[in-house]
Amino acid sequence: MGNEAIARGALEAGVCYFTAYPGTPSTEIVESIGEVANEVGVIAEWSVNEKVAYESAYAAAIAGVRSLTAMKHVGVNVAADILMSSGYAGVKAGFIVVSADDPSAHSSQNEQDNRWYGYLAHIPVVEPSSVRDAYRLIKTAVEVSEKYNQPVMFRTTTRVSHSRQYIELEGDISASRSCRGFFDKDISRWVLIPAHARRLKERVVKLWRSIEEAEWGPPLAEIYNPGKKKVVIAPGIAFAHVAEALDRLSAWGDVTVLKLNLTAPVPVKPVLNAASEASEILVVEELDPVVELHVRAILNKHGVRAIVRGKDLIPEEGELSLERVLPGVAKFLGRDFAIPQTAKLVEEARIPPRPPVLCPGCPHRLTYYILKTAANKLRLRNVIYTGDIGCYTLGYQKPFETQMTCFEMGGSIGVAHGLSKVVEEPVIAVIGDSTFFHAGIPGSINLVYNNGRAMIVVLDNYTTAMTGHQPHPGTGLTATGSKAPVVELVEVLKSIGFSVYVINPLHIRESLDTAVKALEEYLRGGRVAIVSRMRCSLEAARLSREMKVSLPVYAVDEDKCTGCMACVNLTACPAIIVPENSKKPVILEDMCLGCGLCAYVCPYKAIYVKKPGGEGWEKLYTERTIS
Repeated sequence: MGNEAIARGALEAGVCYFTAYPGTPSTEIVESIGEVANEVGVIAEWSVNEKVAYESAYAAAIAGVRSLTAMKHVGVNVAADILMSSGYAGVKAGFIVVSADDPSAHSSQNEQDNRWYGYLAHIPVVEPSSVRDAYRLIKTAVEVSEKYNQPVMFRTTTRVSHSRQYIELEGDISASRSCRGFFDKDISRWVLIPAHARRLKERVVKLWRSIEEAEWGPPLAEIYNPGKKKVVIAPGIAFAHVAEALDRLSAWGDVTVLKLNLTAPVPVKPVLNAASEASEILVVEELDPVVELHVRAILNKHGVRAIVRGKDLIPEEGELSLERVLPGVAKFLGRDFAIPQTAKLVEEARIPPRPPVLCPGCPHRLTYYILKTAANKLRLRNVIYTGDIGCYTLGYQKPFETQMTCFEMGGSIGVAHGLSKVVEEPVIAVIGDSTFFHAGIPGSINLVYNNGRAMIVVLDNYTTAMTGHQPHPGTGLTATGSKAPVVELVEVLKSIGFSVYVINPLHIRESLDTAVKALEEYLRGGRVAIVSRMRCSLEAARLSREMKVSLPVYAVDEDKCTGCMACVNLTACPAIIVPENSKKPVILEDMCLGCGLCAYVCPYKAIYVKKPGGEGWEKLYTERTIS
C-alpha cells in the first residue's frame, strides 16, 4: 500500500524518528513503523495532535536526526504555526512532513490543497504519481531536505496512499542505526524573535529562488517526447491519468509531457525546456491551479508566448479519474474520443443504499439514546448538540440527531461555548476521548475561564476508533504496543472545575438516572461533564474472539412482537432488519454484539437473550485493560 511504501522508503533513507496523529488517509504510515520500530531501532509515536507531532519530529531534525511526521491534510492546519516557523529556521537533518490530501473529501470535512502551504512556508513540496513513486521519492525528499537544510512536504493523496502496487525493494533497513543527535545552541537560528526572524526570512527567500532555478531532472522532473508544439504538464497523481488518457487516444507521439514531482516551487528550467517549441500548454492537476498559475508566471517572465490551458479543461473540484481527464486532454489535442463504457449486466442488481451507520453494539448509540431520553424526562425539547470529528459524528442522523455541528477536531466545545453565550437553549458539546486529548482541553478551559454555559459529554471508547483503533494518552499503550501511563480524562476535567458524572452505557437504566442528575445540576447553573465509558464494539468483538469469551446474542420472540418497530426506529441498529414481505423485525445473530439496547426499548418485552454471554463478558466492554 502507498502508505506502507512511504514507511519502507523512509526507513531505507535512515529516518529515525516518526510521529503522527492518526487521520485517514495518512494513518498507515506510522502504524506500519510502529509494528517494526523495536526490531529496527527507530522511534515511533502517536502524538496527542498534529502540532505536537510536528514539533517533536522537527526537534529531532534540528538536533541532526532524520525524522518524519505524518498527518492528513486538515491536520496540517493544526500544525501550521510550527510549520511556518520551521520554514524560517530550517533543519540540521532530513525532515519530512507527509500531508495526505483527500480530493473528493472521501473521509474529511474539506478537500483543501496543501501545496499552498509550501509557498506560504517556503517549504518544498514533493508529490508522487504512484505507490512506486512514493517509495522512491520519499528517499529523494530526504535528500532534498538535507541538501537545502529545509523541511520538505511530501504530499500524497487518498489514491496514492491507499492504492497497492508491487515494489522491487532497492535497499535494506539497518538495525544498527544511531538515533542520537546533538543540539547546537544557535540562539540566532532557533529563537525566532523579530530581529532573528527578519534575517532568516532573507535566508529562506534566497533559498527558495535557488530551488526554483536549480537544474532539476529525474526523478523530480522528467520530460517525455520533447520538442512538440503541444505540451502537457502533469504533477503528481495527474501524470497517471494523463498517461492513460494518451494511451487511449494513441497520442503519445503528438505531445511533449512534463512529469512534475516537485510542485512547490515549480522548477523553472524543466518548464522552459518542455515549452521550448510549444504553442499551447495544458496543465493537468488535481484540485487547485497551483502549478498552472506558476507555469503562467514562469512563461510570462521569460517571454514564452505559448497559450496555457488548465482549469478551463480540467475540473477544479474532486478527485481526478480517466473519465474526468480524457475529455480535456482530447479537446486540447483536437481528438475525437469516447468514454469507455462499462459492461452492463443483463439484470441490474438491486443494491439498497447503505449510508454509514454506527456499528452494532456501538457505545455511542447507547449514549445518544440515554442523552435524548434524559432530556425528554426533563422536558428539554430544544437541546443544541454541538458535534465533533469521529465515528460519533454519525449521530447527526435520525433517530439520534445529537450532532448539529461538525467543523474540526475539538470544535464541539468551542462552538458550544460560543452558542451558550448567545442562545437560551441548553447546549451540549459531544466529543470523543482521543479528540478530547487532541484539541478538547483548551476549549474546556476556555469554557470555564469565560463562564460558558455548555455541558460537555466525552465518549470514551478506549481507542481512536474511526482511524483504526490506535492508542491515545488515555489508553495506557504507545504506538509500539508498550505500556504507558494513563492520562485520566476524568481527572483532567475535575482539575479545571467540572463536576464529572461517569456512566457505563451498557447499564442503561443506571446511566439514564445519572444523566438526569447531571442535566439537573447543569440546569441549576453547575459546570457539568459526563464521561460515557464503554469499549468500541469492534474492539470488544475482537477481544471476544481472542479470549474465547462469547458476547450475548439477542433475538425477537415472534409471538410477543407486535411489529411496533420501536427497536428499529429508536436504535437504528444495522443488526436489526425487517425481511421483505414481513411486518416484524429480525435480529441477525452473526451481527449482534450484545449491547441490549433493543431489548430495553421494546415495550412488549419481545426481545430476549437467545445466547447468554460467556463468563465475564461485560469486562470486554467496560474495563480499559483486559488481561
